Amino acid sequence: MEIKRILIANRGEIAIRVIRACKEMDIESVAVYSDADKESLHVKYADAAVNIGPALSYKSYLNIDNIIDAAKKTKADAIHPGYGFLSENADFAKACQDNNLIFIGPSVKSIEKAGDKSSARQTLIDLGIPVIPGSDDILSSPDMAGDVAEKVGYPVILKASGGGGGRGMRVAHTREELIKAFSISSGEAKAAFGNPDIYLEKYIKRPRHIEIQILGDMSGNYIYFAERECSIQMRYQKLIEEAPSCFVDDKLRATLGKTALKIAKSIGYFNAGTMEFLVDKDKNFYFMEVNARVQVEHPVTEMITGIDIVQQQILIAQGRKLEINQDEINVDGWAMECRINASDPDDNFMPCPGEIQSIIFPGGPGVRVDTHIHDKYMVGPFYDSLIGKLIVWAKDRPSAINRMQRALDEFQINGIKTTIPFFKKVLKNKAFQKGDIDTHFLDHI
Repeated sequence: MEIKRILIANRGEIAIRVIRACKEMDIESVAVYSDADKESLHVKYADAAVNIGPALSYKSYLNIDNIIDAAKKTKADAIHPGYGFLSENADFAKACQDNNLIFIGPSVKSIEKAGDKSSARQTLIDLGIPVIPGSDDILSSPDMAGDVAEKVGYPVILKASGGGGGRGMRVAHTREELIKAFSISSGEAKAAFGNPDIYLEKYIKRPRHIEIQILGDMSGNYIYFAERECSIQMRYQKLIEEAPSCFVDDKLRATLGKTALKIAKSIGYFNAGTMEFLVDKDKNFYFMEVNARVQVEHPVTEMITGIDIVQQQILIAQGRKLEINQDEINVDGWAMECRINASDPDDNFMPCPGEIQSIIFPGGPGVRVDTHIHDKYMVGPFYDSLIGKLIVWAKDRPSAINRMQRALDEFQINGIKTTIPFFKKVLKNKAFQKGDIDTHFLDHI
């Protein structure tokens, strides 16, 4: 099942990340782009590029027919969905299958099982895996949400069924807040993922957000990687990620890893995926969700393992067996990622579109920049504000922090506001430097 040409059904830095993997594997790449993205570097770097519609997502990056048509016209063998947009959409995976296109991700059935929160929760309960109390089904109305919240107890959190990344997430402390948040949450979910379905969970105060990256092939072979610490968040959007976590010991790492693989096997999952957990101060953990795609923060895992996760996705999609054993997965040093967003930290992280007048990228040992921007690039208002990722590797966490501080000092983006100054502040914080963090860390600095 050899793949010769891959269409990337996404944009920006993740599209470039997939293009780079393709080039190193001698596979041709096809970019798709909306009217707003014609100057993005992913359009220039691909072997071919196809315009799939206007700037609005539902007319372009969420338009299944246009994407499938582009794949057919360019004679692509496979489609890589990246993250966000249609990456966890079972209908899209099915459309690829129906048109003899290899979907570089899990099976349609696995996506459906991961997205069916009711079925997934019951499966995990049957397996003896701790889950956060919440709704047993998709919420059909604000009143239904209110009734569930009364049972599990406030505060509660609404979440999008069709995807992650903080989209559609809202916390409510009362029934009145919940009813007001319901339509907002559903609307955000529909805009981001083309799916308005939401569900509800008990809101756990001040936990750590820990996730486990897994790989599984079509022959039933699985591996898990050391955890990623994703607790530095603003409105449920991750901002800083690192691997490993200074909080997770060997025992908890093994338990989380084995739990992640148990979940994957229970739903017949293959390809790359991430199991997300909340972990309290006593190291009790609760399963949150399956992310049936590559994660934004996958580079920190790559940096401490030397394994190219995107290339592994492609190999698995070709039917290849994993050539990596669990015993070969080691932690080498420490990696940290800062998400560079076009947003203003001094104005509640509001998006800050506009023209980038000039850029100076950081460099030197252990520094990686994943981005699609360039001088005179116009950051529009239509998509997520992520414009790049700064990733560093060093021998240990203090050294990684120092290297990230140095790289942030070198990173110059002129013309728009970005999160770079904010990260400089966080990295100097004594509690952060000690690793004393949780998902509400930014509320207290």
